[in-house]
Amino acid sequence: MKAALLPAYDSALSLEEVPPPEVTGASDVIVRVGGAGLCRTDLHIIEGIWKEKVDVELPYILGHENAGWVEDVGPGVRSVKPGDAVIVHPVITCGLCQACRAGEDMHCIDLAFPGITQNGGFAEYLRTGERAVIPLPEGLEPKAIAPYADAGITAYRVAKRAAARLTPGTRTAIIGVGGLGHIAVQVLGELCATEIIAVDRSPAALKLVGDMGAHHLVDASAGDPVEEVMELTGGEGAHAVIDFVGEGSAIAQSVAMLRKGGTYWVVGYGGRIEVPAIDMIFSEIDVVGSLVGNYNELAELMTLAGQGRVTLHASEYGLDDINTAIGDLDGGRLQGRGVIVP
Repeated sequence: MKAALLPAYDSALSLEEVPPPEVTGASDVIVRVGGAGLCRTDLHIIEGIWKEKVDVELPYILGHENAGWVEDVGPGVRSVKPGDAVIVHPVITCGLCQACRAGEDMHCIDLAFPGITQNGGFAEYLRTGERAVIPLPEGLEPKAIAPYADAGITAYRVAKRAAARLTPGTRTAIIGVGGLGHIAVQVLGELCATEIIAVDRSPAALKLVGDMGAHHLVDASAGDPVEEVMELTGGEGAHAVIDFVGEGSAIAQSVAMLRKGGTYWVVGYGGRIEVPAIDMIFSEIDVVGSLVGNYNELAELMTLAGQGRVTLHASEYGLDDINTAIGDLDGGRLQGRGVIVP
């Protein structure tokens, strides 16, 4: 099969012919990839930021946001069959540890992570496990929804957790409304009645989420976004800030936008959070990290997508054009998400 491999850190991906994955375990599922989302995490892997965190031997195949059709299954698989259209939860889990039994798949003590710890979906075929695959609702095409497998459930999980605290009359600032943020705007609007303030440097991204239901648009390149958010909230600040950037000035600005008793939800990464202890005490703010969503949350998101209540803005690239797609993402030329279609 054709695949895009990472031959060395800080290098372009290499298109090569490699043997396709085969069923080796009773619960294995081989998926013919219909779409693989391109994620900023892929950029971080290429840059070598993750090389101290994961034990992986180069070259290997990236791609952790995958959807397609079941090609083959192990002898123990009962829930899907060849030909079924599926989306793939990003991690392969044991199903036996406490985290798995609690439904928090991404905390499995024995997980494998295609595209990060082993071969992923920037290829024609992918091997995953039965516990990771979710049949798609009627009418959803794999290439149209592949980025939901990571970006989507990451946005869904933080929006769902935040919504549980956001009563009518609250205000929420979302920092960075691109690939993940435009999904979070829609999910938050579906799950609660908070007033949404979208903050971004891209006028195009702001226009997109304005059409998707954001109540206020703040252009962070045109002035001080903290001042504008404070003005929009009557000088009190936002009840919640969801930060999909997590680096540069975004961290300090996010904290400064919070009202007393507010919650800073951290999703983006790359920077450092430094808040004086006295400020946390006097303001009683919470700082909460949020990781990728679990299997059930991906199933919930697929229900919303199947009902047309959440839509994904994406650009398609062929597998041969994957390095162009990576360049577009790295250069800020990509609106929404990029999807690699083998």
